[in-house]
Order: sequence, then structure tokens, then C-alpha cells
Amino acid sequence: MTNTPINYEIVKSKIEEMNLPFVGKATIRELKRLVDNIEKASGEKYIRMEMGVPGLPPSKIGVDAEIEALNNGVAAIYPDIDGVPLLKTEISRFVKLFLDIDVDSANCIPTVGSMQGSFACFMTVNRMYKEKDTTLFIDPGFPVHKQQCKVLGVKFESFDVYNYRGDKLKDKLESYFKKGNISSVLYSNPNNPSWICFTDKELTIIADLANQYNVVIMEDLAYFGMDFRKDYSKPGLPPFQPSVAKYTDNYILFISSSKAFSYAGQRIGMMVISNKLFNTQAEDLKRFYNSDLFGKAMIFGTVYALSSGTSHSAQYALAAILKSVNDGKYNFVDDVKEYGEKAHIMKKLFTDNGFKIVYDKDENEPLADGFYFTFSYPGLTGEQLLEKLLYYGISAISLTITGSERIEGLRACVSLVKRNQFSDLEKRLNAFNANHSN
Repeated sequence: MTNTPINYEIVKSKIEEMNLPFVGKATIRELKRLVDNIEKASGEKYIRMEMGVPGLPPSKIGVDAEIEALNNGVAAIYPDIDGVPLLKTEISRFVKLFLDIDVDSANCIPTVGSMQGSFACFMTVNRMYKEKDTTLFIDPGFPVHKQQCKVLGVKFESFDVYNYRGDKLKDKLESYFKKGNISSVLYSNPNNPSWICFTDKELTIIADLANQYNVVIMEDLAYFGMDFRKDYSKPGLPPFQPSVAKYTDNYILFISSSKAFSYAGQRIGMMVISNKLFNTQAEDLKRFYNSDLFGKAMIFGTVYALSSGTSHSAQYALAAILKSVNDGKYNFVDDVKEYGEKAHIMKKLFTDNGFKIVYDKDENEPLADGFYFTFSYPGLTGEQLLEKLLYYGISAISLTITGSERIEGLRACVSLVKRNQFSDLEKRLNAFNANHSN
């Protein structure tokens, strides 16, 4: 064990300094800090796969528009709580052109990243009806969403979808819905961390049950258009980004600018509420808000209380990006295909050295190459594997912190791995396999 690419004693001491008795259970941010500390002490650069952050330059269209807005003095002016009209119009156009759904611009609300959007929705949706006070997570998922519920005191339940793909999803979902306490469902599509993508059959199942049981579906589209098996980049032309919004009016969409547009630092996302839900009247909302109309409660109750809107200049940046995309002048998917190409190469490096891909199919179709992939090594749990790989200069996160039942797996994010690191990755994986294969 001490014959490892990264100095064994340094890694061991930095783990002890962080007071992490179980490295495999560490949060994403804890792992980031740990690897930062090891890199600084050892002088060795890690293959960093723990953080799901963009690894491409920000959209120049957005940067230029934001600079212009700042020069025009918007930094001194409060934006409207529900967003500047120009941005709201472009969001509405975007969902029509790339999702083929119609949503009024009034229902398109910029948020402080998708994270604020989900926080606002957990707070508001779970107050619509007294008896519906619980959110259901279709896991695996982004761990911080559950942390948000804990901070809010919102009840939640969850299940790993791995064994419930296709027709099996119906009975599993209905077993929760029929209890009557589920207000909402949250999942990401493509999925963080597994990169699975729901099929049209599965989205229809989710939608039909949402209609039957009056459950709000919260769809996290953080990786919009990034299932590279199909080309979702042409405005107004099929195929369109798959979404539950095609099959139900009980939905809220979270669309991030962080990954698809590489604009993570300015914390600007989009919350899109269906026309029906936005105008839904729910008397129980008056327990907390001045209005019983969902849209008004969301904007003038929750969003106002959270932040009074989001960055004025960043809204102009996102509006410019979306207008260019909507007009067919900027193909955002072309820019992010690099993630899929890197994933294809990296997955082969892992499998050539004894590792297995954990989540590998959408029903019967091979999984796409994209922003994330999942892997395991025979005979080791994910928590054991994560800690061992740190000594080999490789970082990832355990699937157990994402709600996955695949305790043997880790999640890898490809974004921060440079192509010139592939030879180092191959050598380190080869050394690991040599030391651990039977």
C-alpha cells in the first residue's frame, strides 16, 4: 500500500488533519479541500474528478453583454424580483425552441443558480396543501438538494431508480403517490451523478402519475442538451430535449447556465413554471403568503424573501446568450461536446485496467458519454475505493452520498481533467490495478 504514486505518509497525514474518520463518506467540498491540501504538500497534481464544475471558458457573448450592462450602470439599480423583461422573453423563447413547450414569459424567473430555484420550490410547493408535505427524490441525485430540505425542515423520501427502469417505474412511483403525502418529485435529466437519461416511456409514466395524484414534477435540466447521442442543438427543430413538460402541466423546470453555457461563476439560473401551475389557486398557501395563487406566492413571497431577485448584470449576460442561441447564431452544444469526448476516452482507461462502469444503460440502450460517469473496482466498496485512489492521485465521490444503493460505486466528473493528463491517469490506474488485482 505504501508503494503508491503519491507519497503515502503525506496523504495519510492530510486525511488525519482533516479529521475525516471515513473519507468515503466525505462531502464533495470536504474532498475538494482534502485534495487541495495534499496537492500543496506533495507538489503532485491530482486527476480531479470530485467537483461537478465546468471546465470550459465562459461564453464570450455573456461576458461582453454583462460588461456592457455594468458600464450602463445596472449595478446601482435593483432588478425586478421576477427578472428583467428581456431575459424572461428569451427564456420563454428558449423552452419553446428547444423543449417544444409553451410557457408565458411571466412564468420564467431567473434565480441565483438552479440551487436557489430548487430551494424556493421546496419551500413553496410543500405549502400548497396541508396534507402534501413531502418531496420524493428519484435517486441517485445531487446531495445538496436533500441538504436544502433538511435546512428547511421539509420531509423527503427517496429511492434508487437503478432497478426500476422502464415499466417497473410505474408501480414504484405509485407506491409513494398513493399515500397522499407526496407534494413533488425531483430528479435530474441527464442525471447527476449517474448520467442516466429517462426515456420517453419513463417520462410519460411520471407525467401520467403526476396528473392522477396532483403531484408537481421538478425537473432539473442542469445538463441541458448534453445527451450527445442525439443532436438537440437546432432551435425549433426536432429532436427536442426530452422533458416531462411534454406530458403534464404539473411541472417546474430548473435550467442552469453553469454547464451548458459555462457561466457558473455569476450564479444565474432559470426557473420555468407551467402556465397551469403558475395560476393554480391553493388556499393553504395563505398560511404563509399574502396570496393563494402559486405564482404570486413564489415570486412575491419566497423569491422576494430569499434574495429580492438575482444579479442585474448577469441577467443581461444570460439574455444575450439565450438570444444568440434562440436566433441560431450560437450552437452551445458544440462547445460542450468536449465533455462527452473526454468521457469516452476516460471510461476506456478505467475499464482497460480492471474497473467496471456501474450505471451503464438507459433501459436497453448503452449510456451516453457525458459530464459524469460511474465506476467500481471488484472486491471494494465505493468508500474503500475512494480512499485508496487518493494515494494514486485520483479523486472522485462516493455514490452513497447521492442516494444510490450501488455501494460499490464512485462518481467521476470529467470537466476538470485535461487531455494532457490522460497519460498520468493511465499510469496511475495501471499501478492501482497491478497492486489490487488477484
